[in-house]
Amino acid sequence: MNTPQPVAHPVHFGRIAPTVTVSDIERAVRFYTEVLGFTKVFENGSPVGFVILKKDAAELHLSLSKRHKATAQNVAHLMVSEAAALYAQLEQSQVRIIKAIRDADFGLRCFVFADPDGNRIDVGQSI
Repeated sequence: MNTPQPVAHPVHFGRIAPTVTVSDIERAVRFYTEVLGFTKVFENGSPVGFVILKKDAAELHLSLSKRHKATAQNVAHLMVSEAAALYAQLEQSQVRIIKAIRDADFGLRCFVFADPDGNRIDVGQSI
């Protein structure tokens, strides 16, 4: 079987940021800013229906859909420097943990938590 060779593209890709759909944008902004330490850098709409949040190199877009229902799929993967410290902080804030912290055989200390809408965020730290 021949492995396809990557095609050289003349276009440089910049950042890519996940968009997380939420049913209550004010509640979501409070969660991501107060619990996780993000800063709101942009909002759009009247009433607000879209928000951009940033923390360090991470960027997250929130999009309002009042009928949003979370799925069992992870919607974003967040790499951090200290997974255990974030895990403890989330537990202290009574955030719902979906998968407990563990050292996985693929080289990450990882866990999964849910935001107030039930959106699952997968967290990893290289070990």
